[in-house]
Amino acid sequence: MLAIQNNRTLALAIAAISALGIVLNLTGALTLYGIYVPAGGLALAAAILLTPGIGAFLNFFIVFYGVAYIGLMAILMLGGLLKFGWVGMIPPLTAFTSAAFGLLAILLARIPVTRGVFRIADPYFETSDKGTLKLWPLRAFTARERWIAFVLLGVIILINLAQVGITVRLNQWNREFYDAIQNKNQPEFWRQLSQIWVPIVAVFIVSNIIELVLISVFKIRWREWMTNRLTARWLDGGTHYRLQFAGGIDNPDQRISEDVRKYVETTYALTIQMISQISSLVSFSVILWGLSANLPLPGTDTKIPGMLFWIALLYAGIGTFIAHRIGRRLIPLNFEQEKYEANFRYALARLREYNEPVALLKGEAVEKAGLAKRFVPVASNYLAIIGVQKWLGAFTSFYGMANSVIPILITAPFYFAGQLTLGVMMQTASAFSRVDAALAFFIDRYATLADYKAVVDRLTGFEQTIETVQATRSETRILSSVNGNANLHIPALALHLPNGQPMLSAQDLTLRAGERTLLTGPSGSGKSTLFRAIAGIWPFGEGRIEKPNSGEIMLLPQRPYIPIGPLRAAVSYPAKESAFPDEDMRKALVTVHLPHLATRLDEEANWSQILSGGEQQRLAVARAILAQPGWLFLDEATSALDEGLEASIYAAIRTSLPATTIVSIGHRSSLIGIHDRRIDLRKDKNGLFRPEDAVAQPA
Repeated sequence: MLAIQNNRTLALAIAAISALGIVLNLTGALTLYGIYVPAGGLALAAAILLTPGIGAFLNFFIVFYGVAYIGLMAILMLGGLLKFGWVGMIPPLTAFTSAAFGLLAILLARIPVTRGVFRIADPYFETSDKGTLKLWPLRAFTARERWIAFVLLGVIILINLAQVGITVRLNQWNREFYDAIQNKNQPEFWRQLSQIWVPIVAVFIVSNIIELVLISVFKIRWREWMTNRLTARWLDGGTHYRLQFAGGIDNPDQRISEDVRKYVETTYALTIQMISQISSLVSFSVILWGLSANLPLPGTDTKIPGMLFWIALLYAGIGTFIAHRIGRRLIPLNFEQEKYEANFRYALARLREYNEPVALLKGEAVEKAGLAKRFVPVASNYLAIIGVQKWLGAFTSFYGMANSVIPILITAPFYFAGQLTLGVMMQTASAFSRVDAALAFFIDRYATLADYKAVVDRLTGFEQTIETVQATRSETRILSSVNGNANLHIPALALHLPNGQPMLSAQDLTLRAGERTLLTGPSGSGKSTLFRAIAGIWPFGEGRIEKPNSGEIMLLPQRPYIPIGPLRAAVSYPAKESAFPDEDMRKALVTVHLPHLATRLDEEANWSQILSGGEQQRLAVARAILAQPGWLFLDEATSALDEGLEASIYAAIRTSLPATTIVSIGHRSSLIGIHDRRIDLRKDKNGLFRPEDAVAQPA
């Protein structure tokens, strides 16, 4: 609402100063600018008022150029009324260009495709998160991250516009420099080099260095924020687990790392470079129009105002059409290439993770064949991309080479006839090249745009799937609440497979606090699924789970997750690595028969590749000993241990966690004697598994 109100205020201010400008122009009080300048401002004001709901990213450009328009018009009007001589140095076209840029941003906001593209960027420019910026030689300051982004982006745009001004001055220098050569004016030749070219180039180089630093800081901050946001959404409430059931999302790791990087870099490049190119287009179009205002068509006396401008416009239009016809197949091909590459990388990473069982089973030949098979679509799709790119590259290369010759061919007859000086011809050629480069902006970046569209589609699909999964989570029919006693009670619960097939039904099941319970049953009976439902991550089913009113619930799966990093991080997970004193961590490791690890807490490694399956399971038990949960669920969490060691670990749990209620899943008969109660999942006449006490409990 605040943004809408601010935009309305901006629109009214633009309309007011534009109306005043029109009155002053029509009455003859001011003739510094044409009527088109304030008319452009009125068009911008009307467009702002008629386009609500503009995203934060595009809205920045509207506000930036709206304020720029107001400032430039105020300077032109005040300076003109007060007869300041320096005001004539400000081209009126700059105010009109500001209004045009604002209108362009509004146009992009009204096109569904571009609105969807920039919607991905909006959260960063709306965030209320705090950030700190430190740039030499300035002092560090803290502000909302969106304001830091606005400041960086605004300064970068100003530098880009200044660089356009420098290129305009260099275009003028071309004329003066080559005229000095044609006239064999040696003093003027050296003056043009030393007093004009050297200072201009020095300023240009310094501005490039400053721009590079600001761009790098802006892009990495933007990427970091987007990465953190997507990672948080992906991990929030078990969404990363539920995504596997949503379908249609492959390789979320690539979308968070590669696609975010490409989106930030390409969005910046396309928007800022487009602004620079349009500024160049406007500036050099004026120059090109003026230089060719009196040139007739070659071989005739027919004069066409701005002939070279119209030739450049036609040339670029034909080029854009041909480039689109050649390169339009790149969009789906690039999308598929990203998927095939990610699948191949995942297969390699998975092989590295399971290198020991592959080696033990001597499965290298099968893995080679599997990897080769996965690489086939990578190569075939890549060759299809090359098949398109070779023709697109050939066309863009020809187009670029011809661009430097066409203005010379057109102006050469006038030069040889003595109607143009060498300087004017070179200035014309330079201006034509700049105009054509701006008009051909999308030709040169067609392949980039195709890849960008694929990236946007992948990120949009990822975000939409996350939203769907999170909405489904909030609508789950498995309800969880905290009851008024220490027991865990399930009044009624039905669990389904992801395809909707019923699997397990529990009625009036109570797990009593302080009682060691063993859950048994055949494979596929739903034992682990019941644990997942109690943990709150299984979404398929309906019913209610009443959790105890005290003590955290901790679940140890059969295959523990071991993060890469120092051993202390693996032992303390999911708490922070500094959550427990070193002495407590060492004691826990000794308790679970891992004394050889007690002195290696600061050693960094991929511990899942170093530790055996049994060592990993014992390390997970050490985590539980440190965490001291009220309830500990062990989902075959000691299956990799021999029976003697398993019994010793359960004894260690009883000793170290005397107040913890233990609930286990297991198949070994040796576990029965370790537990006070056994619940067996048995299939009823309808094919559903139901929990039943294997041994009657005393009243």
